[in-house]
Order: sequence, then C-alpha cells, then structure tokens
Amino acid sequence: MFDRARFETIAYAALRVVAGFMFLFHGAQKILGVLTTKVGPETFSQKWVGGMIELVCGALICAGLFTRPAAFLASGTMAVAYLQFHWKGAMGSSILPIMNGGELAALYCFVFLLIFARGAGAFSLDRVLRRA
Repeated sequence: MFDRARFETIAYAALRVVAGFMFLFHGAQKILGVLTTKVGPETFSQKWVGGMIELVCGALICAGLFTRPAAFLASGTMAVAYLQFHWKGAMGSSILPIMNGGELAALYCFVFLLIFARGAGAFSLDRVLRRA
C-alpha cells in the first residue's frame, strides 16, 4: 500500500537537497568560475556578496545544516534579487516574473521560505546533530 506520509517526507528532503544544490551551483559559478568564462564580480561588491550567500547557504541547505537560518537568508537574498534586478519598481506587466525574467528568483524565494518555515526534515545534518 502507498504510504503518503513517507513519500511526503522523502519528496520534501529531495526538494531541500536539489534546491540547495542548484543554489550552491549558482554561487559556484559566480564566485569560483565553475562552467563559465565570465570573470567573477569584484570582491565585496553586491554581486560577490550575493554569490557567497548562494554558495554557502546552498551548501548548508543541501546538507541540512543550520537549515532555517540559511534558508531565511537565501529567501531574503532572492527577494532582493527579484525586486532590485528584475522588477526594478516598474509598473504594469513588468511586475510579472514571466515578463521581467525573474521566475527563478521568485521561485527560489518561496521555496526557501517554505524550507525556513518547515525546517530541515529527514536526511539532514540538523536531525543528526539534534539526536546526538
């Protein structure tokens, strides 16, 4: 028989791991130059700080370590990215993510907000440390 509760636990853990890994990879591309020919941003610039948040928080979320604070910071970073780099305060249809290219930032923002609210869940280092 299909155990929906067990499937939900596994699916949530997979969402956390995959979202964290993808976020980490965005940071690795910006900061470490992984799979890109672009020169990284100037150290301590806004884009560099954003890249470091993506790299570090992505790794923490993926591993499930300090998950709530990492997800909160990642969610806020993506809210800023959406507002500042995609929406830019324009009115009309420009507010829609499909029109301003901000779909990924908006989606990351809300996925990380869910992870912040729900916590690390199963298969996480937070759970291992809590049991120890």
